[in-house]
Amino acid sequence: MRFDIVSIGEPMIEFNQTAPGEPRYLQGYGGDTSNMIIAAARSGARTAYVTRLGNDDFGRQFVGLWEREGVDTQAVGIDPAAHTAVYFVTHDERGHQFSYLRSGSAASRMAPPDVPTGMIVPGTIVQASGISLAISASASDTVLQAFADARAAGARVAFDSNLRLKLWPMARARALIGAAAALSDFFFPSLEDASALSGRDDPEAILDWCHALGARVVFLKLGADGVIVSDGTRRERIGGHNVAAVDATGAGDCFCGACLARIAAGDSIWVAARYANAAAALACTGFGAVAPLPRSEQVRAFLEEVQA
Repeated sequence: MRFDIVSIGEPMIEFNQTAPGEPRYLQGYGGDTSNMIIAAARSGARTAYVTRLGNDDFGRQFVGLWEREGVDTQAVGIDPAAHTAVYFVTHDERGHQFSYLRSGSAASRMAPPDVPTGMIVPGTIVQASGISLAISASASDTVLQAFADARAAGARVAFDSNLRLKLWPMARARALIGAAAALSDFFFPSLEDASALSGRDDPEAILDWCHALGARVVFLKLGADGVIVSDGTRRERIGGHNVAAVDATGAGDCFCGACLARIAAGDSIWVAARYANAAAALACTGFGAVAPLPRSEQVRAFLEEVQA
């Protein structure tokens, strides 16, 4: 089977606080690339995921989730010597905060031989994130090998910066995120990440920096304010949507997955970004990283409503 999008990264079991200050948590699923690939599948893309899981109940839950969502799992390895990662989300006046139990996770033990070269063919989009690079040196090598294989095979590369300085020092983050962005056809930095990495504050200067790295198309994510899309010649700002937001966990991942799904379907980057912007807004209207990810019919209905 030919896949539209193949993603590489670390899935994490999620425990999301349902009320600020209260010791009640909703168990769900997270991990940026897993969120992304599920969002893409819900928007109609043919998808596959590359990772390792522990031989534990959480790992088995993930396999069941991906199979229900139509995400191919043939490149998911089971590591009996490691665990599936976990994180907790708490909420306060600063927004949502994360606490992680991921050190030594099965996904962090990925290595270049885990790259499924048979899945990387012309037309496929190979996606990973800054977290995929940061969790270990071997995982970083795996992602960069997959990106190099994609370039050699005539496939396309998508990269989401997702900077997490709890995982690695800034100097290493700048070097490896820059190397990945240089290989990318589609680069998805957030304004916060790009400002920290580039030392620039102005969005126009940040876009210049992204293209100077080598990124061909840039989707500069502005959170509730939307996104700026640039192909190096044309730039377009797409405003955010006013929704009853309760939890922004996974909204950026949703944007990336929905956008890539529409690009794989043949939409222009501009049309894909408008669709993804609406999908990300809807993803903020429920708790958790996966449960609120919208399906294509929900996004289409929302777009019709806001455009009416």
